[in-house]
Amino acid sequence: MKTLLCILAMAALVLAAPADVNLSGKWTGSFDMTSPDGEAHNSGIVMVLKHSGSEVTGTAGPEEGEQYPIKNGKVEGDKITLEVHRAEGQVIKFDLAMAGDRIKGGAHMEANGETRTAKVDVGRAK
Repeated sequence: MKTLLCILAMAALVLAAPADVNLSGKWTGSFDMTSPDGEAHNSGIVMVLKHSGSEVTGTAGPEEGEQYPIKNGKVEGDKITLEVHRAEGQVIKFDLAMAGDRIKGGAHMEANGETRTAKVDVGRAK
């Protein structure tokens, strides 16, 4: 019985461990935002990530020449959460996950009493 409990405990630790993937590098893809009136705005996103342990830092923005700092970035298993702090004081919160060799998920931002959401899909830049 104790052996079975030890095996189950070790399996739980393995499943909770961060993914073996190092997220460091440049990631590019789509940032498809929906405004409060339901209008879709499709644009790109460039993320330059630095991954160390369970922490993610770096920058993100609509293009390589327009980047904003990433704060509160964390990796837990295949889940990635981070915030991008824009110059205007806006904060975009990302809730992402590894999906094969891509990072996918959502983002949301509140500004001027309105909430905007976006779907994010990025792959490692070559």
